[in-house]
Amino acid sequence: MPETSPSHALSESSPGSLLREVARLYTRAQRVVADCCRTTSTQCHLLTELGRSGPLPLSELGTRVSLEKSWVSRAVEAMAARGLVTKEPNPLDARSWLVTLTADGVRTVNELNDTLDTHAEQLLRRLGERNRAAVEKSLLLLLQALREDQAANCCLPPPEAKDVKDKPSCC
Repeated sequence: MPETSPSHALSESSPGSLLREVARLYTRAQRVVADCCRTTSTQCHLLTELGRSGPLPLSELGTRVSLEKSWVSRAVEAMAARGLVTKEPNPLDARSWLVTLTADGVRTVNELNDTLDTHAEQLLRRLGERNRAAVEKSLLLLLQALREDQAANCCLPPPEAKDVKDKPSCC
């Protein structure tokens, strides 16, 4: 019977498996690097989403990062105890909580982004100028494709929608 284990040779990889492997290794490396900001990977994910989007209802925050409500709730409580976020009743929906970065939370997000950007720069520098330019162009094209991809944007409100009720129905 032929062996069914995946091949580790990049030249034999499909574009899909190659992209998944790059994403997996990059995510692993970023988690290690982000550890310097004294956050768990869940907290890091939540903080960066709040830094990107601004205040969010607890449930939408969980939807945006694809985490269960219980995980998000525990992480938000821990971040609130550290003074990184506030959790207040949502003025638009009395049944939900609104999570907002504090000044310390904004500083932590900025520190985290600087640390992760520095790591990315170090990785890209290893490629040399020509290859780096090609990778950056490819990443911009991939980003554009992902922004247009329904699966990548499922459960997120459209960029112009501020109201949670305007979220896509794919969930």
